[in-house]
Amino acid sequence: MNSPKRHLYIVSGSSRGLGLALARELLASPEHQVLGIARRDNEALYGLAASTGSVLQQWRQDLAQPLPVAQALKQWLQAQALDRFDSLTLINNAGVVTHPGAVQDTPLAELSSALRVGAEAALLLSAAFLDACRQVPGELRVLNISSGLGRRAMAGTAAYCAAKAAMDHLSRAMALDEAHRASQGLKAARIVSLAPGVIDTDMQQQLRSAAPGAFPDQPRFSALKAEQQLSSPAQTAAAVLRYLARPDFGEQVIADVREA
Repeated sequence: MNSPKRHLYIVSGSSRGLGLALARELLASPEHQVLGIARRDNEALYGLAASTGSVLQQWRQDLAQPLPVAQALKQWLQAQALDRFDSLTLINNAGVVTHPGAVQDTPLAELSSALRVGAEAALLLSAAFLDACRQVPGELRVLNISSGLGRRAMAGTAAYCAAKAAMDHLSRAMALDEAHRASQGLKAARIVSLAPGVIDTDMQQQLRSAAPGAFPDQPRFSALKAEQQLSSPAQTAAAVLRYLARPDFGEQVIADVREA
């Protein structure tokens, strides 16, 4: 009798918003093991994992200091029996939106945190994940949760735009590295940077609450809410995971879940 397939998922920013919705969706399947990385635990996730028979770990880590987190992830992965997993997936979801406004009106520490969480952490976690998992037989995937703002700049959100644009270009370059490995007959990961659409999260609330003088697009974001144009985190998580499960995942490195 064949043993059941098992899948490992590492999700950053897993305590709220889309990251929490992704963790919930993944934990609904008993064959899934989830490692969530966020500044705080979400206690409800433990109850969900217990009820479904899935496996959950949550790390309280600040991705504004990404180097020790990436080092810990690499060490943790190296200590696991990874050959029991049919697939291993890193989902770089964590991101930070600074208080809307021009860069000169934003505290320097906020700008630094946004770039570290949104770009540097994705780079370091990806490097640690790929290095630690190269020798295991399971399929390797890196899913970077990007944004339309990484592809179209918007006033008042420069740090977030820059972090997501960096994530897109990081994904392009990583995909080229993996294609080179594949051309040499070596194990290669599949890489995608996916824009998830507009989601009704704390980020949207922050943008709607901004002063129009500092954030010219504030009326548009208020209208999105008023006109019910926002997807729920649960709806978006389901769409993102459907995209992740596609057999052609990785063929299009820069993608948008709404165009799938």
